Amino acid sequence: MNRLGPSRTVRWVIGILVGAFFAIPLISTLLYTLLLKDGGWTFGRWTALFDPAASAAIKPIWTGLGNSLVLAVITVAIVLLLLAPTMILVNLRFPKLKPIFEFAVLLPISIPAIVLVVGLAPIYLQIGRTLGTGTWTLAFAYGITVLPFAFRSIQASIDAADLKTLAEAARSLGASWPVVVLKVLAPNLRQGLLAASLISIAVVLGEFTIASLLNRQVFQTALVVVNKQDAYAPAIFTLLALLFCFLLLLLIGRAARGNRKARS
Repeated sequence: MNRLGPSRTVRWVIGILVGAFFAIPLISTLLYTLLLKDGGWTFGRWTALFDPAASAAIKPIWTGLGNSLVLAVITVAIVLLLLAPTMILVNLRFPKLKPIFEFAVLLPISIPAIVLVVGLAPIYLQIGRTLGTGTWTLAFAYGITVLPFAFRSIQASIDAADLKTLAEAARSLGASWPVVVLKVLAPNLRQGLLAASLISIAVVLGEFTIASLLNRQVFQTALVVVNKQDAYAPAIFTLLALLFCFLLLLLIGRAARGNRKARS
């Protein structure tokens, strides 16, 4: 028994307080979408989301959600195809550059989003002239925004695995570097890669400032637009988005447990 740790009662109290901190707003939002002014209950506001007659009013939300999902896929691709291989390369071949690299990828977390947009605005003028003004171009900005969060998740898995030994063993058996990264190192970093992907999706679905200032329609900006006409639809979509992220979290936890069982 750890005498320095909190007692069982204290742990329960902390768990209840933390759970209430997250549960009370969610339950309040759910009740807000279900309660009528006369005190009754109705699921009509939920079923109305799929009513063709009301589809025009909430069309911006569906459009914004589709744009955000595309952005989430591109942002996750940036994390998995650019950030993760770069981190592996720095840890294996250039360990002296690790402090500088870590400072660079953690820097965006200390820069407010509005300041980041001021710096990105001239760049997006050039992007608009060459690649167009499609919403998907926000992935470049979101790729920068998610760097600190994705880096921590992947680095935790890198620190837990002996990448150097695994890479040297695979290379001694004749494996090429792409094979080493994809078939040897990536499976051992699966938990960190999945966590980084989840965080990236959550950041993209919840980001508002950059999209609003750059005049792009995404999920959060669409919620604000629709909220001016219907206050219930944005609340329902917010709950669905949180449920989606929660299910992703469960999938990652299950994949991580499966990975530990495979190792044992």
